Amino acid sequence: MTELTEKIVRLISEIPPGQVATYGQIALLAGNPRGARQVSWTLRTQTKKFDLPWHRVISSSGAISIKGDSAYVQADMLRAEGVEVDFRGRIDLSVYGMKNDQ
Repeated sequence: MTELTEKIVRLISEIPPGQVATYGQIALLAGNPRGARQVSWTLRTQTKKFDLPWHRVISSSGAISIKGDSAYVQADMLRAEGVEVDFRGRIDLSVYGMKNDQ
């Protein structure tokens, strides 16, 4: 695993329950501000291995970005942690967004 992937895994694992982070935010904190796709790829390939809280990672617009039934699963998991998800799958980042200093 690359150093960048290790950082991404660590950062995702540290997102507190009841908060969300964006793909771009994780990439920036990991040291690659243009690496949002790398964050997505890491989630896709490392979630099971490291039991990552994948449901806490959303798009920069505050929306759930996955499609299909998984989007409903993600919304339900976030709601179970107290995160408000509107009918369009959007989350208010000013309320539930992880602060960069965590």
